[in-house]
Amino acid sequence: MDNETLAQRPDERGGKQGGDRRGIQSIEVGGALLQALVRQGAPMILKELAREAGMPPAKAHPYLVSFGKLGLIEQDPLTGRYGLGAFALQMGLSALHGLNPLRVATPEAARLSDEIQQNVAIAVWGNQGPTIVSIEECSRQVHVNMRVGTVMDLLTSATGRTFAAFLPARTTSALIEDEFAHLSASGGAMTRAALESDLAEVRRERLARAVGKPIPGINAFTAPVFDHTGHLALAITAMGPAANFDPAWDGPMATKLRACAQAISARLGNTDS
Repeated sequence: MDNETLAQRPDERGGKQGGDRRGIQSIEVGGALLQALVRQGAPMILKELAREAGMPPAKAHPYLVSFGKLGLIEQDPLTGRYGLGAFALQMGLSALHGLNPLRVATPEAARLSDEIQQNVAIAVWGNQGPTIVSIEECSRQVHVNMRVGTVMDLLTSATGRTFAAFLPARTTSALIEDEFAHLSASGGAMTRAALESDLAEVRRERLARAVGKPIPGINAFTAPVFDHTGHLALAITAMGPAANFDPAWDGPMATKLRACAQAISARLGNTDS
């Protein structure tokens, strides 16, 4: 029985997953070439590709031949450059089609909540606007009047302004007009110029911020999460009492929330830095 068969046997028998599992080293070595092409985002000559993957060209070439037979790699006959092949594209599309943004985001939101010890909510665009679909509560008590199913205001909440900033105007304009009318009727009018300034800030910072409003005593940041097409998939909000929630754009709350949103976006196939 060969080493490759032995390496696979524990999983086949239902043995313990993860940890120090044995693998097939040659696949891992060759995979470095595929990873290099993904990082580069453009076809490469053999010498450059091998250097990026950390191996001599003579070692890289047999892997590229095999990958070519599988359709993972293609070589341009004119330039000699290697790029990802048709089967690699099919694999990527199959993985993307199987992704559920909420399923990807939920464990990341839970980890963030544990790390920053604040509640973290996930919102998607629903029929009535930005709608909370998940709330991860931290281990300490954080009293925020929000529950699953809550529809957030577009103009006055950090969650809403994130959707207003990154969704197409044709999607949000009707709700924005309704909220303008409601604010005017209740004496809390907002100017168009102030709204555009707020949305420009959200796009620049890749965060929306709420400091003590619309919920008194509660601060919040909301970050956008984008899918592989660059469209807004959902928004993730960290919120907590103002006394221990730093609202600085470059503070730990903002930094960790941005990193979480970027990690989820990357899992969804988004490559925009």
